[in-house]
Amino acid sequence: MEEKMLTLEKFEEASEVVKGVTLETKLIYSDYLSNQSGNKVYLKPENMQFTGAYKVRGAYYTMSTLSEEERQKGLITASAGNHAQGVAYAAKCYGAKATIVMPTTTPLMKVNRTKRYGAEVVLYGDV
Repeated sequence: MEEKMLTLEKFEEASEVVKGVTLETKLIYSDYLSNQSGNKVYLKPENMQFTGAYKVRGAYYTMSTLSEEERQKGLITASAGNHAQGVAYAAKCYGAKATIVMPTTTPLMKVNRTKRYGAEVVLYGDV
């Protein structure tokens, strides 16, 4: 397997690729946390993304790097929530099939959200 080195160029490329499917989340200054820590603390509300988390960024970028042949084969991952939804959303955007294996203990809300993006959900195991 080829090792992929992270470079500024690759980071900027990924940033451009995911702009089309993510919301810009501006930093929000936190008086409370700044006062508690004695530092300036800013929060980045990635929970405002369509999938509720930043993890859609990596999933979508990874999908963008696959060939059409690879995408047509579909993908499978294991996750209890946010990553699952990111992968399911990215697969939907690219018209690829996604199978997500989730623990049987996953909250129904996360299972249903993942299914709403078109993924097949397989509940298996405790963790």
